[in-house]
Amino acid sequence: IPSPPYPIPSPLSTIPSPLSTIPSPLSPIPSPLSPIPSPLSPIPSPLSPIPSPLSPIPSPLSPIPSPLSTIPSPLSTIPSPLSPIPSPLSPIPSPLSPIPSPLSPIPSPLSPIPSPLSPIPSPLSPIPSPLSPIPSPLSPIPSLYLPYPPLYLPYPPLYLPYPPLYLPYPPLYLPYPPLYLPYPPLYLPYPPLYLPYLPPCLYKEKVIDPYATSPEITPPITPLLRTADYIKLKEAERVAKEEADKKKAEEAAKKAEDKKKKDEEKRLEAEQKAEEERLAEEARKAAKFLPDLSCAPVDMLFQPVEERLDGVLGNTIDPFTDRRYVTWLAVVAVAFNYNIWFIPVRLVFPYHNAANNPYWLFFDALADLVNVIDIMVWQPRLQFVKGGDIVKDRNLSKPHYRSSYRFKTDLVSLIPFDVLGVYYGLSSVFRLNRIIRIEYFFEFSDRLESIMAKAYIWRVIRTTGYLLYALHINACLFYVASLYQGLSTTEWVYNGEGSAYLRCYYYAVRSLINIGGLPVPQTVFEITFQLCNFFVGVFVFSSLIGQMRDVIGAATAGETYFRASMDGCVSYMNTNSIPKFVQNRVRTWYNYTWAAQGMLDESELLDKMPLVMRMAIAVDINLATFQKIALFQGCDQQMLVDMLLRLKSIVYLPGDFVVKKGDIGKEMYVIKSGAVQVVGGPDNSIVFVTLKAGCVFGEISLLQSAKDGGNRRTANVKAHGFANLFVLEKKDLFDILVHYPESQKVLARKGKYVVLLFIRR
Repeated sequence: IPSPPYPIPSPLSTIPSPLSTIPSPLSPIPSPLSPIPSPLSPIPSPLSPIPSPLSPIPSPLSPIPSPLSTIPSPLSTIPSPLSPIPSPLSPIPSPLSPIPSPLSPIPSPLSPIPSPLSPIPSPLSPIPSPLSPIPSPLSPIPSLYLPYPPLYLPYPPLYLPYPPLYLPYPPLYLPYPPLYLPYPPLYLPYPPLYLPYLPPCLYKEKVIDPYATSPEITPPITPLLRTADYIKLKEAERVAKEEADKKKAEEAAKKAEDKKKKDEEKRLEAEQKAEEERLAEEARKAAKFLPDLSCAPVDMLFQPVEERLDGVLGNTIDPFTDRRYVTWLAVVAVAFNYNIWFIPVRLVFPYHNAANNPYWLFFDALADLVNVIDIMVWQPRLQFVKGGDIVKDRNLSKPHYRSSYRFKTDLVSLIPFDVLGVYYGLSSVFRLNRIIRIEYFFEFSDRLESIMAKAYIWRVIRTTGYLLYALHINACLFYVASLYQGLSTTEWVYNGEGSAYLRCYYYAVRSLINIGGLPVPQTVFEITFQLCNFFVGVFVFSSLIGQMRDVIGAATAGETYFRASMDGCVSYMNTNSIPKFVQNRVRTWYNYTWAAQGMLDESELLDKMPLVMRMAIAVDINLATFQKIALFQGCDQQMLVDMLLRLKSIVYLPGDFVVKKGDIGKEMYVIKSGAVQVVGGPDNSIVFVTLKAGCVFGEISLLQSAKDGGNRRTANVKAHGFANLFVLEKKDLFDILVHYPESQKVLARKGKYVVLLFIRR
């Protein structure tokens, strides 16, 4: 290196700003240079710590140590101090790559390089320090040259304008650092700490928020998976969640079922306890009225008869459905009506005489015999409900009846007070205890209504009987009043002529119904009696007439609804000027529907029933028809039962098109009654086939998917006469098949066969 023509100025401290931004390849300066002061840190080249302004290095720097002996040739020709930045700064020479190992551990103090221009010291202060701490291997400058810098103090300002000339060049080094980015991690001592965090897939970095409340608690590392892996992971999570939810639901259902069973057991225990307490209370009350009687002797005497009757009547009898018991109740009701009608007549009118007494005794004995047979044979055999279970054992039903309050009243009604007639004369007053069995009459009425197809007929008869009995009692009272006043004493009382009962009954009818035309009462007793008759007549007859109106209204409620619906529909059509042809068809539909099924919509009636009842009715009516359909043969029986509950009944008039070719099909039809025709041709005059009851059509729309064109009707079908069809919607069928996979496979196989057969046709 040639010696400079003039001494080196002091601008060693003012290193230009372009050198402060040393790129990353220049950072690994060897350890021998670590104690270099900050003014010398921004050296552009790792092997050449001599800045360009210091190119004219004085002769004392000539002995360069061995690490710097291999200086490339561009460094030998250092330009003058005023020349721009030399070319070695932009293209880094190849000798830089084999950096010796001593240079790798770069200390951190060299990274924060200060700006060369901002901390420019005063001309006198920092001069000695730059040269004093230079290490001996690089700069063995003797102390003889330390006094020279003060001689060049005036010159630094000359070089201050030049540093900005180098500002545009540092960006030339920016593209190169990325080339050396992979190498620094090789020299870091910490890579083993990060090796466990390098899985085969990408992961989010675990970031600790220093401003969080608990920075040591961070969310777990979440992997960023590939799309397929992410879908599999989410599907597995969904399946696991569904299984967990299903397990929880099963556990909850099991707990609810256990709780329900426990509650049911507690309820049954409470009911049983309450029933026992009630029976005990009834027994205590009955004991005060009638002590318990031992029936053991009677049972022993009557045991052979009971054994014979067991073969005829059975061990027990269902009181609600057994028609034999209802028939026997009718006999008991006749015996009760004999007593309740003739006891007042015999008590009031003079019908007890030597000629009539044998007949009265015979009928009295016959009525009493009916009551005895009922108590000994029928009542002990009646089934009863205990704790929700039907008891069908006569060994239990007999004690149950004999411990009930009814048995006590039955015994009281059979007490033979008639024996007193031997001493006091034959009179019906001794038979008043027979009226206690009125409960059996109302039981017969309820059982008869439950088995009659038209129960309103019996209701009308019963209401009429109430009216006649009220007149019967009033006739007896009028005769008693006439006897009290004296027969033929006034015009108002009975005069004793003709049939006493008929004349008194005639008066009762005119009096209670307020017809008028009666004789004017004259005495206070007559006036009071007549006023009571008027008041009772108004109350009784108004109640009976109102009850009669309700009975008749309930009997004709369905027909009234039908008439109101048809009248409303006809009124609507007249308001909107519907053609007469359409109106006539609507009337025909109403009349036929009402005549065929007795109601307009069967679903309204069936929806009010519980599921078990609806299922029983549907199975009884339609299951046999569906079992004959070839499409459903081989399917699960329970599936057919569930399908029957989804059916809807529709009535079509003659000539109505059920389906048309090309329409969107969402239903399948089963013919319940009548017939339909598959037609075609220009005017649908050609009949291809006639389908009758039990046939199915429209099944292609249900068995073939929409993408295959299965939702389009393939033929025209119209009703031939009145046709009653069952309709099954596609949605309902699919909802059912979800629970019957085997039946679904059977229908799918048959559906493919039907479609192929249709394609061949």
